[in-house]
Amino acid sequence: MDKKISLTGIKPTGTPHFGNFFGAINPALELTEKYQARYFIADYHALNTVKDPKEMLDHTYEVAATWLACGLDPNDALIYRQSDVPQTHELATFLMAFTAKGMMNKAHAYKAKVQDNQAAGKDTDSGVNMGLYTYPVLMAADILLYDTNIVPVGRDQKQHVEITADIAQSINHNYGEEILVIPEAIISESCDIIIGTDGRKMSKSYNNTIPLFQTPKKMRKQIMKITTNSQEIEEAKDPDTCNVFSLYKLFADQGEQDTLAERYRAGGLGWGHAKQELYEAVERKFAPMREKYDALIEDRQTLDKILQEGGEKARDIASSTITRLRKAAGFPC
Repeated sequence: MDKKISLTGIKPTGTPHFGNFFGAINPALELTEKYQARYFIADYHALNTVKDPKEMLDHTYEVAATWLACGLDPNDALIYRQSDVPQTHELATFLMAFTAKGMMNKAHAYKAKVQDNQAAGKDTDSGVNMGLYTYPVLMAADILLYDTNIVPVGRDQKQHVEITADIAQSINHNYGEEILVIPEAIISESCDIIIGTDGRKMSKSYNNTIPLFQTPKKMRKQIMKITTNSQEIEEAKDPDTCNVFSLYKLFADQGEQDTLAERYRAGGLGWGHAKQELYEAVERKFAPMREKYDALIEDRQTLDKILQEGGEKARDIASSTITRLRKAAGFPC
């Protein structure tokens, strides 16, 4: 029996960080045993915010090197650049004819921008480009183009998969056949929200991220900046409300978590000590990956080869979907 297909994308809008790893990369890589996994670098999505060509190229290589360093094997799974598959835009154009404007008005990213503008007394659509407004349609094309069955996402992205399913169902209903596969979202409850250095959700927009593969010295310095309360060393502390412990749980096994939690509650543990425990756990996890990443990021020729080969395979799959859809719609194939 053929494996079902999973799809994961990540935008090259900045250096990959803890939130990307635990919220997207690691859950997606864990699916490779059960699913036929496909991964893409969403550079067209990134174009909404990244206008500098060097920045776009550098971040694209960083994302590719990160996936590979974290364990993606291009011989077992597909990795490609979104921009290497022109069929994506043909499908997106097709999908727009079946997408209600009202559905786009309710999309989270657009609504959040509108609310921010209203709160600041600006025009409702100030700073809104059509890339942002139609973001869910392009994401739907990314998903539907590859006959995707499941999409691992954070809770804030679930709506996009639901929109994708709605559009696909409209098309299938219109043509009276199952042309497009209806996808489902899979949410990792344990890694739904990764805490940033300031206690909010880790996000590039909040400038509170911790990059995965920075040098040990920079890693430790950034961890030491994590926001904590003003409790003194001798005071008992609550690990369940601590930003440091929230991140520590991502790196430590249950026994290690229990041991550190006991030290929190017993008193005598300073925030510097807790942060050092986190730093050492981070290094145990990421030091071997960092070594692989550093070698890959210096070898762009190898990265180009892997992405080009992935692009060829992705285009073959995409062509099959487009041909099926064009035939159903009465277009020449």
